[in-house]
Amino acid sequence: MDLSDKRVVVTGGAGLVGSHLTKHLLSENDVVVADDLSKGDRARVPDGAEFVQADMTDPDDVAEAITEDVDVVFHFAAYTDTNYADPRQLFEENTEMTYNVLERMEEVGVTNLAFTSSSTVYGEAPRPTPEDYAPLEPISVYGASKLADEGLVSTYAHAKDFTVWLFRFANIVGPHQRGNVVPDFIEKLLEDPESLTILGDGRQEKSYLHVTDCVDAITHVVENAADSLNTYNLGTRTTTSVTRIADIVSEEMGLDPDYEYTGGDRGWTGDVPRMRLSVEKLSALGWEADGSSDDAIRRATRELAEELRAEHATPASE
Repeated sequence: MDLSDKRVVVTGGAGLVGSHLTKHLLSENDVVVADDLSKGDRARVPDGAEFVQADMTDPDDVAEAITEDVDVVFHFAAYTDTNYADPRQLFEENTEMTYNVLERMEEVGVTNLAFTSSSTVYGEAPRPTPEDYAPLEPISVYGASKLADEGLVSTYAHAKDFTVWLFRFANIVGPHQRGNVVPDFIEKLLEDPESLTILGDGRQEKSYLHVTDCVDAITHVVENAADSLNTYNLGTRTTTSVTRIADIVSEEMGLDPDYEYTGGDRGWTGDVPRMRLSVEKLSALGWEADGSSDDAIRRATRELAEELRAEHATPASE
């Protein structure tokens, strides 16, 4: 699909990936950002994008955002494990959002959908994990909700003649991010430069991709993959351990803290301690990440450290 001169809707467009995608698409497209701002930030939405404050669990809000003149919907809105203490609510609202978006698209004749899933649908799978790995056995409610969403979008691709691009992400890092290991470590070290608490044993090892690379990969796949259902892993060929992340963050901040581990082989219940996605299918389509997983962490650390230092300095100057 040629992504130029299109009317595009980005749900969750005030979030990390959605806001960067909006900026990426704005030069050649009309972009509508739909977000309820429960997790995203209105300030992240670039100038020039139309903004609709919309709760995707509300069919009326979805109808306001997705109209018959839309060419493609990028459905990125989702709640994660950090948003809800109630796992049932997380599962029900994620799947409800996706079903609402699909029903509204069918109602107005919009048949192009890009959907962000997650590597968590694989569970604890052999590495590197290809897109055709089975059985898919997620170990978190978030992963289960994404797998249920995949079932819904697959149904619309095969039974409703939709064209779907489905992305299973590695860990995405970059500016404006909060609630992830990199900003978490930076905030901890701004509070206490002498010590750093690390969840688990620090050996958890995953693939990290910078958000600008993520957005570039998404648009590349949408423009070059033309099956009814196009499923792609997005990540790098390399991984980074949690302890290595702590080392990179400490180096970039000019610190040498003592590490304190909470113990255990995973950071939290439902955490997949080791993840590396196969990116051979993505490579065959002509796209590779510019750098390694470590490079993504280092770049994100520099960007986030600048942001978070400014936030910490603001109260002192008032």
